[in-house]
Amino acid sequence: MEVCNLGDARAGGLFDVMRISTAPPAELAAALARLMDERSRRALAERTARISAIYRAGGPTAQAIIDEDDALAYALYRLPATYAASIHALGRLADRAPEFAPRRMLDLGAGLGTASLAAREVWPEMSENLLLDRSAPFLALARRLAGETLAKAEIVAGDLAAPPALGAAFDLVVASYALTEIAEDRLDAAVDAAWRLCAGALVLVEPGTPRDHARLMRMRARLVAAGGRVSLPCPHSAPCPLPAPDWCHFSVRLARSRDHKLLKGADAPFEDEKFAYLVVTRDDAAVVPAPARLLARPDVLKHGLRIKLCAATGIEEVTVAKRDKQTFAPIKKKDWGDEVAAGEMSARK
Repeated sequence: MEVCNLGDARAGGLFDVMRISTAPPAELAAALARLMDERSRRALAERTARISAIYRAGGPTAQAIIDEDDALAYALYRLPATYAASIHALGRLADRAPEFAPRRMLDLGAGLGTASLAAREVWPEMSENLLLDRSAPFLALARRLAGETLAKAEIVAGDLAAPPALGAAFDLVVASYALTEIAEDRLDAAVDAAWRLCAGALVLVEPGTPRDHARLMRMRARLVAAGGRVSLPCPHSAPCPLPAPDWCHFSVRLARSRDHKLLKGADAPFEDEKFAYLVVTRDDAAVVPAPARLLARPDVLKHGLRIKLCAATGIEEVTVAKRDKQTFAPIKKKDWGDEVAAGEMSARK
């Protein structure tokens, strides 16, 4: 199977091998546009401002999303960014493990099914999607937006920390921007439930904040203790070596439509979504981690590049001189979050 190669992903929003866009599928964008045309843009902008204020204050979805119009305002405001982060993380998995071909996926805290849509783009042969969320407005709008891509998806109301019986474990379980809302005293139960329902790979995508990174590292430790193997983005399953106050996160750039700019009250034609992610696999679906990964964009020096790496041996800073053309040329093409092979780390400071 030919899969996404994100090693040379660029700000244009396209992945090299399959040319999969970080923008939501055209079918979804058209459905959102039709629903938006039926409503006042000013009213949707007002809803967006209220919802954004609630989330920034730490409020839960149950408080922010009261009805389907709220769900639509949220979709127009946040769906492009969460989709871009989700397809980026899933594409990294596909690139690292081209033999991984999930047939059954569970989308935990699915909201509008954003992660499911992203997974379908990466693995179009996927045969089953189950979306679970506790928000009735989100689920109602998800059914309207499902379209042909998720026409046969099963949509179930339920709690992440105590999901209903869902049958056999799934090849792929994804929780995208969902666990960030789980209270501290329920986070362990939610992670345990996600792992119990996973027969292959568990993908967690969270906001790229220090708080969410710290929680993700707590989940990582719990999953490793339960027998999970960290496959991405880390090059090992040992405790995270990154010292505070630094935190591990990545960035993906996405274009803003005219309506997107209107609802956000923004003029810039693009935005950069910061996110953190983690892929943990069962032994049967183990993915060999990359030798190292860039933790930031390379610093351009007068005589070369300085790169910050997370490697199996810990955090390293590597200086690559321009005169070392064999090493410099491939490193120059790399970006934040890209893998670095063992042979590309020969020049060290």
